Amino acid sequence: MADLIKNEVYFYQNNIISKEEAAALGFTEKDFTEGYKNTIAYSILSKHNKSENTQKGGKLNIVFDALASHDITYVGIIQTAKASGLKEFPLPYVLTNCHNSLCAVGGTINEDDHMFGLSAAKKYGGIYVPANLAVIHTYMREMMSGCGKMILGSDSHTRYGALGVMACGEGGPELVKQLLKRTYDINYPEVIAVVLKNKPKKGVGPQDVALSLIKAVFKNGFVKNKVLEFVGDGVYNLPIEFRNGIDVMTTETTCLSSIWITDKKTEDYFKVHKRADAFKKLEPKGLAVYDGAVVIDLEKVVPQIAMPFHPSNVFDLKEVIQKPYEILKEVEEQGRKLLNNKSYTLTDKIKDGKVYIEQGVIAGCAGGTYDNIYMASNILKGKSCGSGRFSLSVYPSSQSIYIDLVKKGAVATLMEAGAVIKPAFCGPCFGAGDVPCNNGLSIRHTTRNFESREGSKPSAGQIASVALMDARSIAATAASGGILTSAEETDYNDKIKKFTFDFAPYKNRVYSGGKEEGAELQYGPNIKDWPEVNSLKDNMLVKIASAIYDDVTTTDELIPSGETSSYRSNPLKLSEFALSRKDPGYVERAKKAGEKAVCEKASDFPEAFKEAKEGLSLTKVKNFNLVSGVFAVKPGDGSAREQAASCQRVLGGGINIAREYATKRYRSNLINWGIIPFTNDKFDFKTDDIIFIPSVREKIENGTENFDVKVLRKGKVYDTVLKLDKLTDTEKQIILDGCLINFYKSEALK
Repeated sequence: MADLIKNEVYFYQNNIISKEEAAALGFTEKDFTEGYKNTIAYSILSKHNKSENTQKGGKLNIVFDALASHDITYVGIIQTAKASGLKEFPLPYVLTNCHNSLCAVGGTINEDDHMFGLSAAKKYGGIYVPANLAVIHTYMREMMSGCGKMILGSDSHTRYGALGVMACGEGGPELVKQLLKRTYDINYPEVIAVVLKNKPKKGVGPQDVALSLIKAVFKNGFVKNKVLEFVGDGVYNLPIEFRNGIDVMTTETTCLSSIWITDKKTEDYFKVHKRADAFKKLEPKGLAVYDGAVVIDLEKVVPQIAMPFHPSNVFDLKEVIQKPYEILKEVEEQGRKLLNNKSYTLTDKIKDGKVYIEQGVIAGCAGGTYDNIYMASNILKGKSCGSGRFSLSVYPSSQSIYIDLVKKGAVATLMEAGAVIKPAFCGPCFGAGDVPCNNGLSIRHTTRNFESREGSKPSAGQIASVALMDARSIAATAASGGILTSAEETDYNDKIKKFTFDFAPYKNRVYSGGKEEGAELQYGPNIKDWPEVNSLKDNMLVKIASAIYDDVTTTDELIPSGETSSYRSNPLKLSEFALSRKDPGYVERAKKAGEKAVCEKASDFPEAFKEAKEGLSLTKVKNFNLVSGVFAVKPGDGSAREQAASCQRVLGGGINIAREYATKRYRSNLINWGIIPFTNDKFDFKTDDIIFIPSVREKIENGTENFDVKVLRKGKVYDTVLKLDKLTDTEKQIILDGCLINFYKSEALK
């Protein structure tokens, strides 16, 4: 279904051609060298770049057209920007309320955050979207997208490429930089062509195509931190919402951003949403040269299922249905190893050769589109979800979509079949809505299925699982009363009525009135300022507070999602949950290591570092940071949430060590919170190791890449090297100052 081309690709008139064919057409070596400038990505990046260097591999300083945050992230971002001198929002900033919108945990604190957001929009001149009106990415698609734009969001699924927007999801500090009129600094990224051919078969939806792409590129890292540019005749065969459904899932490939060619269907989308002037034709020019390609024959894509516990754990749905025991047993064994729990089971879902599911969910920016839900209603028309264990919840992703589904009769059809219709909400994507029963298996058209992301608590003996599927096959399963079923094997009407956009909910409820004279921020009792952070001293002593040897460590494991999101406005309270599902002892170990934070001389070392003085011969060394550290093989996959880093910092964290970092955004979050992102290829660090990093400040200042360090373990000393990939001058200074807030404060004093 997906073929990878791992060398330069020459794209001309919507087809891949060989270099020899290009030469025969008259293209020269200069065309081959300069061909990257003919990509859509280049045209957009160069327009938004404020540096003088737009060359391949050069450093870009990007200024975005708009920002977007939701109610888990915007309080911390605005608090950070305020502490750094924010006076007004210098560009459109949309504050949505789609994550903590249930207000079900923590008393008043969720709605207090919402009132803070509204007051911030009035004080600084932002756009405020009230709870349950729209999920963040649907609102941005409907109201803020535009061909050739760039948008930055504090949510990892910030992807609007199918609408001609290059969008990125990053941690909050990167949005703070934009609010303070700074830039997003990256090396010019490699660009991978995603060439779509033909058209999908009946029964195949956007999630099936997306999972096929993720399966092809995630584990081999083929598109990591690169831009995906969707081209080819197959694009024209896809409705816009189908494209949006694929596009939003590109986050799970670990790419940096995405962009698509635009056409009449794109133009019609903007016309329907009463923003015709947002359309512009985007396509590669002349001979476009890409750094590689993924070729997907849409006609060969079949319904897919991403089994627990990752969107890349993909199987053909038909294969799972035909050989349930073999596949579920394989996934069960993987799960037992990952969870370190021998009682975890999936094979108990098999009865009489069929797989029985407890729950189905269609929701959020990936699943809750008009097309997906309408198609699900077609499949369930005249059918029943049954009165047994299986349940189906459907969340239209905006009120405008909900209204039209009501008018077109799709909502009534779903309700008659036994589905429950709920308002726009991201909860099922991160564990704050529709938590399954213990040992339950939920099939979802949402974005992720990491361990415990659905809301279970392994520490309390609760384990549930999520498998990702397309809305079409979820509806087919619902029509079978919960027996796993493929839409490809289901007879249904695949025609949908044309969508009609209703602007009234936004007109009547969204605040977009600009700055109000005299407006002040409204604080609730849970909204706290960031604690003070120390600058980097001459030397550093680190105690490893957690060593994780899983193949990949997600941000969900570094700071759990779900109910913890209610405390995202309280750094001290939230930090108590850090690594709680992966390593429950981490918080106390980190606190003890960072208890004193700074020491002038070795004789003052606290209990956590008492053996370091003699064991590492430090009696004459002075001026230390005393910090905790985390080792993980490949940390940072998944969400953009900055709290995966900031919670470590609040607890006294000072370094991470990894074989490699799963995403650019997690490494950026570490740097912005003053945590040094080291790598090490060989040494097997263990919990309670003590690491001495001499002259750390001087080495950061000098741009040193290899740090010779000593590791003390049970009285024995080992030598190893920590590597630090090249930092920009700004990144160096942020680490030297201790965090981004300190950096801006120090600049203000100059």
